[in-house]
Amino acid sequence: MSASKLKTNQASNSAWQQRKEAAFARGLSNVAPVYVERARGSEIWDVEGNRYIDFATGIAVCNTGHSHPKVVAAVKDQVDRFSHTCLMVSPYDSAVVLAEKLNQLAPGDSVKKTLLVTTGAEAVENCVKIARAHTGRRGVIAFNGGYHGRTLMTMSLTGKITPYKNLFGPFPGEIFHAPFPITTQGVSIEDALKGLENLFKVDIAPSDVAAFIVEPVQGEGGFYPAPDAFLQALRRLADQHGILLICDEVQSGFGRTGKFFASEHAGIEPDLISVAKGIAGGFPLAGVIGKADIMDAPLPGGLGGTYAGSPVSCAAALAVLDVIEEEGLVAQANHIGDYFGQRLSELQKNHRDIIAEVRVERGAMIAIELVHDGDISQPNPDLTQALVTEAHRQGLILLSCGFHGNVIRCLPALTISDALIDEGMTILANSLQALTVDH
Repeated sequence: MSASKLKTNQASNSAWQQRKEAAFARGLSNVAPVYVERARGSEIWDVEGNRYIDFATGIAVCNTGHSHPKVVAAVKDQVDRFSHTCLMVSPYDSAVVLAEKLNQLAPGDSVKKTLLVTTGAEAVENCVKIARAHTGRRGVIAFNGGYHGRTLMTMSLTGKITPYKNLFGPFPGEIFHAPFPITTQGVSIEDALKGLENLFKVDIAPSDVAAFIVEPVQGEGGFYPAPDAFLQALRRLADQHGILLICDEVQSGFGRTGKFFASEHAGIEPDLISVAKGIAGGFPLAGVIGKADIMDAPLPGGLGGTYAGSPVSCAAALAVLDVIEEEGLVAQANHIGDYFGQRLSELQKNHRDIIAEVRVERGAMIAIELVHDGDISQPNPDLTQALVTEAHRQGLILLSCGFHGNVIRCLPALTISDALIDEGMTILANSLQALTVDH
C-alpha cells in the first residue's frame, strides 16, 4: 500500500527536497522528504496529494490534533487584534491568565509562579538560571540518555553525543551526568542512586549542587519512564541537601502521559518544571513553572525575551487548555496507550526476534525497541531507520529515538480515533513485514 493520492498541482516532494538542501544548512535535516500542504486532526496531506496518518504530531506538539478549530479561531481572533507588543514592554491579559492557569495545574500545594518564553531549550536554560540564583550554587546534575535541547547549555545537559553534541564543544562547566535507571539495560534504581553517591564523592559535593534535572519520561533517550521510586528518591535527596529538583516536561507534559504532568505519576512536587511542545498546539511557546519563592530569585530584568509569551501563542495555549479539559484528553491518553498496547503486543508476537520490548505504561508516549535475534543487548538501528522510511512510503509518519537509535516512538494526537490507530497500525505491520520477509 502506498500513500493514497488525492490531487497534485504543486512541485513534487523531491523537487522541494532538492531546493531545501540547496537553501538550508545540512545540520537542519528532516526525517523524510514529505512536504506538507495541509493537516487536520491526525492526518496530513503533502504537496503531491498523498495522505498520511500522523503518529508524530510534530514531536508531541499537536496534542489537540492539527488545526483544532478552537485553537485556529483563538489565533485568528488574536491576530486580528494585535500580534506582538513584547510582554516585557506592553503586556496583555492573555499571558496573565495563562500563567494563572499553569500555576494551578502544576503539581503540589506550594504557591507557584510562571515564566513564559519561546522554546523548550530556552525554558530549560532558565531553569538552570533560576536554580543557580536561588541556591547560590554552581553545579547541575543531569542523567545519561536525557535530552534537554540544542543550545550550548542544554547540549551540556543532554546525555548523548551524536548527533546533538558532536563537533560543538567545549561546553559549559559544572555539569555532571549520573546513570538513569533502565532495568533492561542493566541499570537498577540502586545503581543510579549509587552513581549519584559516587558523583558526590568524586566530582562535586552536594553542597555545591544547585539542581538535579530529569525527564520523568526520557524522550529522545528512548521513552523510558523514570521509575516512581527513583523520582521519589531524587526528591528526598534534593530536600536532604538543599538541591532543587527540575522536571523537564517539555515532551511529557499537557496530558501526554495520562496525567497532566508526568511527574504526577510519582506523586512528587518538583521545584521547577520546564514546559513547551504540547502547550500551544503548534505555536511557539514554552515556560518554567515553579515554587514562587524560587521563581522570584532572579532580579527584575534577569528573565525574559523579545518573543517570550507571544500573544498569539498565549491565545493558542488558552484554547489548548480548554480543549484538553472539555474533551477529556488526559484520560484519553490512557485509552490511547492501552489501545496501542493491544495492537503492538499482537505485532510483537509475530516478530519476537526483532521487537524486544513494547513500552505503553505512560499514556500516549508509546515505543517499541528493535533488536537483533530477540536480544535487547543487540540494538538494531538500521532496521529502525528503514522502518521509519518504509512507513512514510506507505502513508504513516513515525519517529525514531533511543540511546542506540533503535526505538520507534509514537506520539499520536490525544484526539486520534481508534479507527485511525487501526489504520496506522496496519501500515506499521505491513511496513515491518515488507522489511523482514526475506530475513
